Amino acid sequence: MAKQIEQLDRVIIRFAGDSGDGMQLTGDRFTQETASFGNDLSTLPNFPAEIRAPAGTLPGVSSFQVHFADHDIMTPGDAPDVLVAMNPAALKANLGDLPRGATVIVNTDEFTKRSLAKVGYAADPVTDGSLDAFHVSAVPLTSMTVEALAGTDLSKKDAQRAKNMFALGLLSWMYNRPTEGTTSFLKQKFAGKPDILAANLTAFQAGWNFGETTEDFAVSYEIKPARLPAGTYRNITGNLATAYGLIAGSQRSGLPLFLGSYPITPASDILHELSRHKRFGVRTFQAEDEIAGVGAALGAAFGGSLGVTTTSGPGMVLKQETVGLAVMTELPLVIIDVQRAGPSTGMPTKTEQTDLLLALYGRNGESPLPVLAPSSPADCFDIALEATRLAVTYRTPVVVLSDGYLANGSEPWRLPEVADLPVIDPGFAAEPNGPDGAFLPYARDERTLARPWAVPGTAGLEHRIGGIEKHAETGDISYTPANHDLMVRTRQAKIDAIARDLPPLEVDDPTGDARVLVLGWGGTYGSITAGVRRVRRASGRVAQAHLRHLNPFPADLGDVLRRYERVVVPEINLGQLALLLRGRYLVDVIGYNKVRGLPFKAEELADVLQEVIDRDE
Repeated sequence: MAKQIEQLDRVIIRFAGDSGDGMQLTGDRFTQETASFGNDLSTLPNFPAEIRAPAGTLPGVSSFQVHFADHDIMTPGDAPDVLVAMNPAALKANLGDLPRGATVIVNTDEFTKRSLAKVGYAADPVTDGSLDAFHVSAVPLTSMTVEALAGTDLSKKDAQRAKNMFALGLLSWMYNRPTEGTTSFLKQKFAGKPDILAANLTAFQAGWNFGETTEDFAVSYEIKPARLPAGTYRNITGNLATAYGLIAGSQRSGLPLFLGSYPITPASDILHELSRHKRFGVRTFQAEDEIAGVGAALGAAFGGSLGVTTTSGPGMVLKQETVGLAVMTELPLVIIDVQRAGPSTGMPTKTEQTDLLLALYGRNGESPLPVLAPSSPADCFDIALEATRLAVTYRTPVVVLSDGYLANGSEPWRLPEVADLPVIDPGFAAEPNGPDGAFLPYARDERTLARPWAVPGTAGLEHRIGGIEKHAETGDISYTPANHDLMVRTRQAKIDAIARDLPPLEVDDPTGDARVLVLGWGGTYGSITAGVRRVRRASGRVAQAHLRHLNPFPADLGDVLRRYERVVVPEINLGQLALLLRGRYLVDVIGYNKVRGLPFKAEELADVLQEVIDRDE
């Protein structure tokens, strides 16, 4: 008898297990198939910082949450509708996030006395009634996987490793996900290991068949494709989008891309991805440390390349002296800081927005530079391209503040038309620009205040730059007080001039009479937007704006702030943007701050905004 199919408009699924259970792979494959089906989606990978935490313990739990729908969504979701728990630790670590009525699929094979005791369970929660608030499906995933692979030459231990594919097959059946992509992926991944390939394919199909035949799952679910603007889409993470944006910047400027980098979580994937694209003239250098990485990138910029370095907070600190040198020499340099929880090593796999003041003021002297922040994983492409444009056009280092949530999270991305991407003119100096055939390395463009970029070896353009203050035109070393004051002010004026090229700040105020504005930056965009939508559905009036350019600010930001009686600024820090806004515009903004290593939940932001609206009215 055919099983019932129930229509849903959205669902949130969280796969959770030990860090060796393959939950990230399982979630990623489910996400890829969901993207190919045409749903809108957003993901939240969450994994331990330790390479291999003790098996079966709470610190070792790894999870992957995916929210997908038949309409536009903004976040990975506040709370999962379905939890797949591969062991007691996974259940205990995630149970507090579940709403009443959620579905819990537990791998009962792992609920042994020893495993339960390891995480503090005195009794089995599957059988003692403590899960009565949920719909619990007890499935012996491990033993069923081993049984399905009984005809193979794999040992029992090796066969057990395929249980994540059994779980993936079961969930794929439950939510009518395509399977062709996963099958092709496995064939490619294990092409040289036929036994492992056969085992994974068999386990995946066995999970699907179990859902199809068992009485435990009488209903499967269908979420129709979302109505997205026409175009070609793919699922993309923030780090991948950043890499593609840098390549696009290289191609549109005609500059070879050089990445000088040292591996660091959560930025390393940008290095990994760029290393695959030598055919686009990309050169990657894995340096011995953070300082060497940025030094090589700056040297490449001096030589006429698009110099890029990638890092996270701890590495950003080490790079700052060289970034200051880039400010002084006025060379294009793109610095990608994928922020993570600090200070020091902090929580390397968790997200934060705590490097804003570091990016702005973390160098000695007056050393201004542009600071940008993407708002979503897909927006990382556009921000990387914009950072390239600013760096090349204005001859300046540029900092991009991504974060761990954007870097590892994913969403559908509509591929842009290459012809629509901006052309970036490096405008290399080609001839002397001074009297009597002299070359003046600090003579400036009247509009941008950018100095000439002369590739070493160009005849007649021999020059000297460096970290010691230079004369305002000749580039000779100068200790003259008046010249130093002029150069300091000129470098600041060059950055300030960027604001002229920025579009007006986009403010979403549908009724035009909101008294409260919520202003965000970076990766909080999705949570803020989802929270604003909830407030408006409840008839609350609230305006929203989001900053992508953090230095300089958009020219009309002050006017926008003063149009509203209350301005709420949610940040995953202790109020860094709020501090800047108060100091610059004398507006007493209301900060909402949490530093938990997790993105905001839409519900909590909606409650905060509603409280401010009610208080104001």
